[in-house]
Amino acid sequence: MKINRSGSAVWSGGLKDGKGTISTQSGALDAHPYGFATRFEDVPGSNPEELIAAAHASCFTMALSMILGEAGFTAEKMETNGVVTLEKREDGFAITASKLTLKASIPGIDDDRFQELAAKAKANCPVSKLLNADIGLDAELLG
Repeated sequence: MKINRSGSAVWSGGLKDGKGTISTQSGALDAHPYGFATRFEDVPGSNPEELIAAAHASCFTMALSMILGEAGFTAEKMETNGVVTLEKREDGFAITASKLTLKASIPGIDDDRFQELAAKAKANCPVSKLLNADIGLDAELLG
């Protein structure tokens, strides 16, 4: 099975004075603004790094839900935050890390098993496999 999903970007102008929009196939983003200031300064709008962070967090959380189910567990709630790091280097900018922070309430699981299954999800979610960065994970079992 092969599934294709798409997103697009439109850009006009130079790097610092230009403006762009980001759209997704689903319509979740429809001509959402982005630009130099939304990426490198604190101006409202989107940027590629936050989209990657959201994609990684959502993919990981779904993968963990599947892995938990296979192990006989069902989460009451899982909240995952993703943080993608963009750094300036001598050869230009690079995304150097993606860090996931998970807080989960899962009845009947002990922390050792939880950590094992969370690590398995981190290693095997499709977005983790895509990223060629240091992927960190902090997982906290609540309750």
